[in-house]
Amino acid sequence: MSEKTKKFLKEASFYVIVIAVAVLVRVVLLVNAYTPTGSMEDTIPVDSRHLGLKCAYWFSGPERGDIVVFDSPVKEETEYLKRVIGLPGETVEIKAGKVYVDGTLLEEDYLKETPRAEDLGPFHVPEDCVFVMGDNRNNSSDSRYWGDASDPDDPLHYVRIDTILGKQYLLYWPNIKWLY
Repeated sequence: MSEKTKKFLKEASFYVIVIAVAVLVRVVLLVNAYTPTGSMEDTIPVDSRHLGLKCAYWFSGPERGDIVVFDSPVKEETEYLKRVIGLPGETVEIKAGKVYVDGTLLEEDYLKETPRAEDLGPFHVPEDCVFVMGDNRNNSSDSRYWGDASDPDDPLHYVRIDTILGKQYLLYWPNIKWLY
C-alpha cells in the first residue's frame, strides 16, 4: 500500500469516527426542539430552537419547573414544549387563574402576563405522569385543556413520563440563552 493511500485512509477514518460520534451524541444524548407557537413566551420566543438532554431523566424523574419536550398526548407525531407543574401523585387545581399544588399556591415568576381568571380541576396526577402548562397561560394548549373538561381524571390531561424526550437547557436560536 502506498504512502498516499495510507495517508488517505488515516484521514478518512478520522472523519468517519467524528461523524459517528456526532450521530451517536445526537441520537442518544441530545434532543433538538423547535417552538412554533407563543405558548412558552417570554421564556422561549416563537420560532426558536433549543437543545435538551435526553439523559436528564435516566436516573431521576422530572422536577417542578423543568421545561420538557415530549410527544403530544393529543396530536400524533407532534412534539410539545411545556413547563412541569404537577408531579406524580400531586393534585393541581386552578382557582381564579392561580395554580395550587396540593393546596399550596405555586409561585410563578416566569409567567408572561396575569392568567385569565378561571377555575379548573382538581387534577390528580397519576403516578407515571406529570401535569404541564405553558408560561404564556392565556395562549397555551396544555394539560388544563387536553381531554374531557368535565373529567379531570381523563388520561389526556397528563403527559406520561415515558413520552418525555428530554429536559431543555439551552436556547440557541435566535439568541443564546440558558434556560436554567
